[in-house]
Amino acid sequence: MRRNYVLAGIAACGLLVLAQPVQAQDYPSKDIHFICGFPAGTGADTIVRYYAEKLRPIINRTILVENRPGAGANIAIEYVAKSKPDGYTILVHGGSGLASNMHVYKKPPVPTVDAFQIFATINQQAFMLVVDAAKPWKTVAELTAAMKQKGDKATYGTGAPASVVLGAIYKAAAGLPAVEVNYKQSADAFNDMLGGALDYAMMEPVFSTAQQRQGKLRILAVSSERRLNAAPDLPTMLESGISGASMSLWWAAMVPATTPKPIISQLNRWFDQVTATEETKKFLNGFASDPFIATPEEAQEKLRRDEKAWADYMRIGKLEPQG
Repeated sequence: MRRNYVLAGIAACGLLVLAQPVQAQDYPSKDIHFICGFPAGTGADTIVRYYAEKLRPIINRTILVENRPGAGANIAIEYVAKSKPDGYTILVHGGSGLASNMHVYKKPPVPTVDAFQIFATINQQAFMLVVDAAKPWKTVAELTAAMKQKGDKATYGTGAPASVVLGAIYKAAAGLPAVEVNYKQSADAFNDMLGGALDYAMMEPVFSTAQQRQGKLRILAVSSERRLNAAPDLPTMLESGISGASMSLWWAAMVPATTPKPIISQLNRWFDQVTATEETKKFLNGFASDPFIATPEEAQEKLRRDEKAWADYMRIGKLEPQG
């Protein structure tokens, strides 16, 4: 009798193992939902909708974009992490933002590194050190010299936690007593800068490049380790003499961690097919970002490294976890 139970159990396990490839072969058999943690019309939403549009004819299925903004994108993060792991609910989100979640918030809704499997990377961007285009400073060295003359009357703007960290690194490396002003929106910092209340700011790339194209802001340096192919004329903060000021933003697509591997592999092939096109390169370059293709394993390892790095970033930026 006991032997029969054991044999039955082995047979059942075998059926479960066989079920995954069958499920993947049938995938997708219904609409796919892309979840965006930010409002419609934002830069994030634009990226999500672009990939939805380009993937529809490849997958031959309807792809619905759902905006679930709020709580620093944690509403969307939790929703996808707790969704059925079948490849039909996909989070398109900043991998760098996901990595910071466990440190930036006191009570993150899910253990992000363990809750998700990144199946495709999309692009790499950088924060930007910017000044009013009407000001005479054209290099980081010129800005530093001017801020040293102003002493503690110098002011600078930050927004997201990453910009706070980079602002602190620049301030320490350059020996500046500048006063930080934190903003919820780049537009507010931008208006204060044009009004003379701010001397410089660490801003996100989409807003910064848009304002530079209009001749209102000047980008002095970027936070990436190497110059961006999308903006080869912009020096990095590292080559401008600001040691330690290296941080990239990157976007990725992910599903719950227990999603079957055949589905993850299929999604990876589809996304990489879109990212590798010249059309997508031009689209991403418009956001001052470079296409970034990595395997699911490489992406997951990068997520783990970045998550560990945020322990130091919180200390450097003197950041307290948010409630």
